[in-house]
Amino acid sequence: MTAPDVTAAPSPEAETAAERNPVSIGSVLRGLRRHPLGLAGGLLLLLIAGFCFLGPLFYQTNQTDVDLVNAALPPGPGYPLGTDTNGFDVLGRLMSGGQVSLQIGLLAALFATTIGTVYGAVAGLAGGVVDGFMMRLVDVMLSIPFLFFVLILSARFHADALSLSLVIGGFSWLVSARLVRGEVLTLRVREFVLAAKLMGASRRRIILTHLIPNALGVIIVNITFQVADAVLVVAALGFLGFGLTYPTADWGSQLASGVTYISADYWWLIYPVGGCIILTVLALNLLADALRDALGRRAD
Repeated sequence: MTAPDVTAAPSPEAETAAERNPVSIGSVLRGLRRHPLGLAGGLLLLLIAGFCFLGPLFYQTNQTDVDLVNAALPPGPGYPLGTDTNGFDVLGRLMSGGQVSLQIGLLAALFATTIGTVYGAVAGLAGGVVDGFMMRLVDVMLSIPFLFFVLILSARFHADALSLSLVIGGFSWLVSARLVRGEVLTLRVREFVLAAKLMGASRRRIILTHLIPNALGVIIVNITFQVADAVLVVAALGFLGFGLTYPTADWGSQLASGVTYISADYWWLIYPVGGCIILTVLALNLLADALRDALGRRAD
């Protein structure tokens, strides 16, 4: 009886190429074309980003010095969306506030996804007692009221864009960890992962080379949802008075100051910023739903 020919076994790279359904920009764009709402959400998001980051290049305003002489002016010549109670141009304020909100949302999402992806991949690949312990830790942390804890930190420490991003991302990674861990549980029994183990690949190599690249569909969709959630958290903190401080503006604090004067019918302090928040979150959610279908992954 002859021994099996182990030299004929395919390499991990060959198995990966055979099993992997790679995520490419072209495949994503082709998938989005079949989802009109997702495509509309992506275009709307591009318009909002262009308004926030490119708008100040063409419409320059002073968002630092208070101008009480021109305070609370309704929309009119020179001020397309009027001024707030401190004399700041509302249109320029929307642009600067949108920059901060989107930056915090993106940075928090990247930070959370990075931690959650590595944590979930390690737990899913390890399995057994290690996986059980790591996921019970996640369950315990998920039981902590997220917004309540963020409010405590914001009240205790001075909040800036970077620290707020780290705090939001430091709690949001729990969801990413559970999603990636679930994906890894299905990937670790695939032939290309088993082949890599037989060839002596280390766990680090398996995670970085085989598991995470094949979980990119879940990761990309999760990032989009994470940005939307972070934008809402920043708005909620600003609305409650625990957000960023002067001279930095965010949409939540703008909305809070506008609601204060709702009885005076200062509608231009409420509806434009509220519309920006709603449209941004709507665009991100439409895009995320379309990406989930386009990438052929389930991310919820």
